[in-house]
Amino acid sequence: MVFMQHLVGRRMPNVDLEATSGSPVNLSKLLGPAVVFCYPYTGRPGHPDPLNWDHIPGAHGSTPQALAYSEAYGHFRRLGVKLFGLSLLSTEWQRDFVARNNLTFRLLSDESRNFSSRLGLPLFDTGGKVYVQRITFIIRDGTIQAVRYPVTEPEHDAADILAMMQA
Repeated sequence: MVFMQHLVGRRMPNVDLEATSGSPVNLSKLLGPAVVFCYPYTGRPGHPDPLNWDHIPGAHGSTPQALAYSEAYGHFRRLGVKLFGLSLLSTEWQRDFVARNNLTFRLLSDESRNFSSRLGLPLFDTGGKVYVQRITFIIRDGTIQAVRYPVTEPEHDAADILAMMQA
């Protein structure tokens, strides 16, 4: 995976992101290792998927990806790794997702796109809304150590990243 490798060695943007825990998180100020997986969208009962969602390569898979990270959370914690999911969705939307799926880690909202624009994250749009493409970062002390992009099998991302962290 050679795309987005230019981000390795770069510091995370100095931006406070609203977290589902209620406390803001600034990824540039984190100490130690962390994993941040960016995902485009999570479905919600009573709300249709975005326009043309079924026809966008890589759009589906956020729930299996998040659930796999939640299952692996204890392994990441034993390694001292902080774990976050990040999307452009509102914190309220993300809190609903966390509650419905009993996620064990915090989700971060970049609804303003302040973080994603400073980092130059890949985005796509459909139905008049913008979404972040699936990308995973391994960071240490606020600096990007590795980038996984594209993430073509989101349901395996947690296991693959955990294996990288254990190596």
